[in-house]
Amino acid sequence: MTPYTLYPGCTVLLEPRYYGSIAWYARLASCEHSIVDYNGRYDKRHKLTHRTTIADVNGPLDLTMPLTNCTKVASEGERLKWSDMLLSTHGSWWNLHRVALESAYGRTPFFEFYIDRFKPVLAPDVVERFITLEAVDRYIDNQVRDLLGIQPDLQVAEGDIIDSRRAEPEALPMEPYYQVRANKLGFIPHLSILDLLFNMGPESCLWLKRHIHTR
Repeated sequence: MTPYTLYPGCTVLLEPRYYGSIAWYARLASCEHSIVDYNGRYDKRHKLTHRTTIADVNGPLDLTMPLTNCTKVASEGERLKWSDMLLSTHGSWWNLHRVALESAYGRTPFFEFYIDRFKPVLAPDVVERFITLEAVDRYIDNQVRDLLGIQPDLQVAEGDIIDSRRAEPEALPMEPYYQVRANKLGFIPHLSILDLLFNMGPESCLWLKRHIHTR
C-alpha cells in the first residue's frame, strides 16, 4: 500500500491514458493495485487514450498523438484492442508537443527537473522507438508513477475489482493548486498530471493524497 490507498486489497481497472489527467491518477492511486486495460476494445471515440490537455499561455490546449493503421487487420467478428494501435508520424506531432510543453511550462518551478523523463516521447525517433500506443502510454505512466510514488501496474487483478474503465473521473471536484499563470487565466482544473507536477513538484504527492475521492 501507499499513503494514497483508500481501498486496501482492491484493484482498479482503467482505460489507457496519454499523460493522464490529475483526476485519473487520483482514481488510480485510491486502490492498492491497478490495471490499465490495453486489451480493451479500441474505440475511436475515446480520445483520451491519445490526447491530453495542458494549460497553455492562453488557456487549455489539447495535444493529440495521432494513430495509424493497427498492427493487424481484424477478421470477421474480431474486435481491435488498444494494444493493436500504432503511432503515426503525421504532422511531426512530437515536435509540436515538445514546443507546446516548453511554452506552457518552461517557467514553472519544476519543469527543468522533470522534463528529461519525458524527452524520449518528444524526440524525432519516438515512432520507431515505441511503435505502439501501448508502449508510449506505459512509458509515460511509469515515469509519472515513479514521481508520485504510486505502485506499478499489475497484469492480473488482486482482491476486489473496481471497474472504472467507463467511469470518467475528470468531472470530480478539485481544489486549486499553484499554477504559474493563475493571475492571468484563473485556476484551470482537470488538466494533465503534468500540470500538477511541473507547478508543484514534490508537493504534488501531498496535494494528490488530499484529493483521493471515494468511488
